[in-house]
Amino acid sequence: MDLLLKRSPSKEGATIGELFIDGKFFCFTLEDEVRTGPKIPGKTAIPAGQYEVVIDYSPHFGRLLPHILDVPNFDGVRIHAGNFQGDTDGCVLVGNTKGVASIGESRAAFSILYQILKEAITHHETIFLRIENAA
Repeated sequence: MDLLLKRSPSKEGATIGELFIDGKFFCFTLEDEVRTGPKIPGKTAIPAGQYEVVIDYSPHFGRLLPHILDVPNFDGVRIHAGNFQGDTDGCVLVGNTKGVASIGESRAAFSILYQILKEAITHHETIFLRIENAA
């Protein structure tokens, strides 16, 4: 399964994006600001690139969540529900609606995404997430 996250330019310390699953638009995303230079904990989006995604146990959240693997200079990067930049801490949030620096209907979007990812893993599919910055 191929996930593509296309980021818009960062505004107000946050980055809105669009998430596609196998080429079809699925939902909006929210991340920290895209920065060049050194990572600032809790304020920097993960670097553009390609990553594998698995579902495993998150000690921070105390439940199974999608985990974006091998992100340089980051640990425990997850895909989860949340509405504002302060909810991310370097993770990718998903939602069905978007504002300038926020997303909405996050739990609904995450619930569906989680089921899609879980089904792919059940069928032994490898999940890749490609992240592209705004041009």
